[in-house]
Parts: sequence; structure tokens; C-alpha cells
Amino acid sequence: MKKVNISEKFELFDDHWSPRIIGQLNGQEVKIAKVKGEFVWHDHANEDEMFLIIKGTLKLEFRDHTVTLNEGEMLVIPKGVEHKPIADEEVHLLLFEPASTQHTGEVVHELTKNKKDLI
Repeated sequence: MKKVNISEKFELFDDHWSPRIIGQLNGQEVKIAKVKGEFVWHDHANEDEMFLIIKGTLKLEFRDHTVTLNEGEMLVIPKGVEHKPIADEEVHLLLFEPASTQHTGEVVHELTKNKKDLI
């Protein structure tokens, strides 16, 4: 067991859309990421995905509506639901998802990350 200071972990990197693993439990990964700009439309066919906003405001576009998340708010996106995250300013977020979750699902894009970084 090791205590994790999330604020300190965010200080270790500056790149956007590159989640870092800060914990694992029961086949799940706890990840943090800094995001800014628009991501790619994608879904996760077999996994739910949880977004928790630590700092900033994140818009999650869905094909029929948009959800805006502010600091301290979270949303669980059910498996198979296509979504596109957008951050007008830099956002710090925590993700919770199964270890099998691919960064951009089945979509291959220049923002896709295949390597998993543990910090």
C-alpha cells in the first residue's frame, strides 16, 4: 500500500491526452490526464468509463447532446456509447476504467496512445 498525492502526480507531466496510471485494483486502472482541445469521436465497446474532473471544465459531446462537467463532478459513460471530450482550457481529470480499455476504442487516430504509462 502506498499513499498517492494526485496533485503531485499532475506535476510530473505536461502533455495532453496521454493518461497516466496512478493505481490499479480488481482489474481496473485509475488514471489521470491533462486534456486540452478536442479529442476524437470514439467508444469503448466492452467497458464503461468514468470521468472525474479535478480541475477545469470538460464538455463531453454525444451524438444527441452535450454534458458539461465542472470541478468535482463526474460522469460514467456506459460501454458502447460514442463520445468526444472537449476542453477549451486545460483540464485535469481522473479516469477509472478496466485495464483492457483501449485509449480510443477501435478508432485509430494521431492522438491514440498504445503505451500505458505508470507514474
